[in-house]
Amino acid sequence: MFAVRSPDRTRNVHQARQGLSAIKRSAMTKQRIGLIGVGLMGHGIARNIVLKEWPLTYLRHRGNQPTQDLDMAGAQGRETVAELAADSDIMILCVTGSPEVEDILTGSGRLLDELRPGMIVIDCSTANPISTVALAGKVAEKGAHFIDAAMTRTPKEAEEGRLNLLVGGEPELVAKVRPLLSTFAENIFEAGRTGTGHQLKLLHNFVSLGSVTLIAEAVACAAKGGVSMDALVECLARGGGSGAALERLRGFITNGDTSALRFTIANAAKDLSYYRQFADDMKSARRVADGVASTLESLMQQGYGSAFMPEQIRLLRD
Repeated sequence: MFAVRSPDRTRNVHQARQGLSAIKRSAMTKQRIGLIGVGLMGHGIARNIVLKEWPLTYLRHRGNQPTQDLDMAGAQGRETVAELAADSDIMILCVTGSPEVEDILTGSGRLLDELRPGMIVIDCSTANPISTVALAGKVAEKGAHFIDAAMTRTPKEAEEGRLNLLVGGEPELVAKVRPLLSTFAENIFEAGRTGTGHQLKLLHNFVSLGSVTLIAEAVACAAKGGVSMDALVECLARGGGSGAALERLRGFITNGDTSALRFTIANAAKDLSYYRQFADDMKSARRVADGVASTLESLMQQGYGSAFMPEQIRLLRD
């Protein structure tokens, strides 16, 4: 006697098969990803890309974080930019700033020479928007595409796949790479045309790093005056000083822990220099930015560029 399938069961089986076919098609159409910059942030990006089963190669470099876990997950290292580009459809750049991006594309890396029509370059650095737009033009001349996708948050969120991405590029192009970006980003903010992702990052970092520096200066002053650190933190947290900047400083204020903000003073000074140039280009006021930059540059001149931002509290107090 033959069993008779109900219409609902037949429909469910058909839908399941369709879903499986869609998954298989998705896996087959995942583009090959090449990553330059497996540093504190880039390692988390790479880890999430490969664990979510995208084909990943990365550039071997002495500045990388350890990559054994990536290799065990299926990623493959390449010795040169040319080798990396040959095995990639999308190139992700996760380096410090404009000088490094320019060097990769048009300097010693010569990535521009290796681009094929249709390839996509995604720049996750914190960069000068003027440089970004100029490089995007050179990439377009090769028949390739450029997206700026600056990051916020910390290496911890990078490892967790929970970065914020501030994206500039053509909407259709951004939509095409969104599944890839979603492997390592929790929130994706589309800022506008190419270059506006980096503009938004500079605005964000001016507010974020400026707030951290402001609170650090206040805490240093409070320590000299004998104010209870516990009382100060709780007063700010329950009043006008609450927010992400305070929470990232709280650990250092209470027990000297810098893990919530492992961002160096040198990097912050670089970002502020980019923001001030951007403000000049926009003919916009930058008096507060000048004050923040003055503090950071002074600490740099004293040899503290490699210190993390929370350490400003100790350095400004001593």
